[in-house]
Amino acid sequence: QTCYICTQALHWKTKEGLVRMCSCRGTAGFAHVSCLAEQAKILFAEGEENNLDDKALNERWARWYKCGLCEQDYHGVVAGALGWACWRTYVARPETDWAHGLAMTQLGNGLHDATNHEDALSVRETQLSMRRRLGVPEQNMLVTQGNLARTLRALGRLEEAMRMRQDVYSGYMKLCGEEHGETIRAALNLGVALHGLDRLKEAKALLRKTIPVARRILGANNSITLTMKMNYAQEIYQDDCATLDDLREAVTTLEETERIARRVLGGAHPLTVDMEKCLRKSRTVLAAREGDL
Repeated sequence: QTCYICTQALHWKTKEGLVRMCSCRGTAGFAHVSCLAEQAKILFAEGEENNLDDKALNERWARWYKCGLCEQDYHGVVAGALGWACWRTYVARPETDWAHGLAMTQLGNGLHDATNHEDALSVRETQLSMRRRLGVPEQNMLVTQGNLARTLRALGRLEEAMRMRQDVYSGYMKLCGEEHGETIRAALNLGVALHGLDRLKEAKALLRKTIPVARRILGANNSITLTMKMNYAQEIYQDDCATLDDLREAVTTLEETERIARRVLGGAHPLTVDMEKCLRKSRTVLAAREGDL
């Protein structure tokens, strides 16, 4: 295997090996972290030099967290390594600089994906305090609060995470409306928070309302849509009051979403792995219920 950026197996300078934590398959997508970071740095710098608009700059910035080949987010230790590389690249810029704020977000996300949750919490809280002090736009505040809620949940602080998720979801509903991508993401995250507190009926009602919107706006193959459908099926088969028809619906939903996830994301992706586990559990619950009859 060789790096798809520098075409070498071993990095000429750092002597690092190859990584691949995206959704590429076969021989595609292998790279050195250093090459991924340098590529992202160059693309964003070119965008700034050419005075590209915000949309174009955001597309170039995405190389810090998204594979340029399969267009899926990096995960695990690769996301963590790129988070640190991104922060080192832009940390010297002023706090008010756009890239400085995005780099802090990227660092927090990378630490979270690499399961360094205590460190991620420190970064999230620092960023929230900084953005409040700077008086950034409300949407930027909502992003920061959502990221903090994600880390609070990972640390087991479920009530705090749920309250923050409610605030974020309400904020996006007022600011952007229910058909905006960030509102849909916020609904998914609130559903997860509710599920963590065993508020299954509330979570199921929220997801039932939002899944058709996600399918229409984001598409049936989008990871957010797939995650929503997986979580909705979980709410069903974990409900002691679920009927046989409900349980069959859960199994059918998970079979469909697992097939799509395997095709789009690959069998090794964390979302696909989670879906396989849920599918096995749902089939077990259904078989047990049918055996009782």
